[in-house]
Amino acid sequence: MTESERHEWDNAYAGSPPPWDVGRPQPAFVRLAGSGALTGALIDAGCGTGEHTILAARSGAQALGVDVSMRAIEIARAKAADRGSNARFEVVDALLLDGLGEPFDTVVDSGLFHVFDDADRARYVAALHSVLRPGGHLHLMCFSDRQPGDWGPRRVSEGELRTAFASGWRLVSLARDHFDVNPGLGIASAEAWLADIVRL
Repeated sequence: MTESERHEWDNAYAGSPPPWDVGRPQPAFVRLAGSGALTGALIDAGCGTGEHTILAARSGAQALGVDVSMRAIEIARAKAADRGSNARFEVVDALLLDGLGEPFDTVVDSGLFHVFDDADRARYVAALHSVLRPGGHLHLMCFSDRQPGDWGPRRVSEGELRTAFASGWRLVSLARDHFDVNPGLGIASAEAWLADIVRL
């Protein structure tokens, strides 16, 4: 990621919260936590201000949140300290996860996959594969092509998801879900896909 792109992500967290930062975990991930799916050594890729990382740590995972935005990570660290959470946070480009040098049992992605263009999408999937142990689960939620309008991030089709994870992965489930969003957009939620994908 270029320095200008890093700066752009930092700016997203200046002032009012961005549309995706609702100040609480997304309902889909609360359900996953309740089912025991957020477990073991866990990495939250593109963690933003850390709600899902903190949720995972509260659920017993050894949780690490990574984001390219230093400002987002600073907010996440402050949240964790305020809440007495042992969640860890580091500034890391999600395309370079292999540089962490540690394997994970679980990956959480709430709203990162859909920000990448085709070339970076392939790099991101390879990066995920490099840090997730065989048999580990990726819980991914991304914007859906069922969402009307052209605001917000790139829409993702079911076919695109299946293609992106066709090699080296097994798609366990793919279901319709939704993102809660900040009310400034004039809507309460946006259409999403929620996938459970196992690393082979």
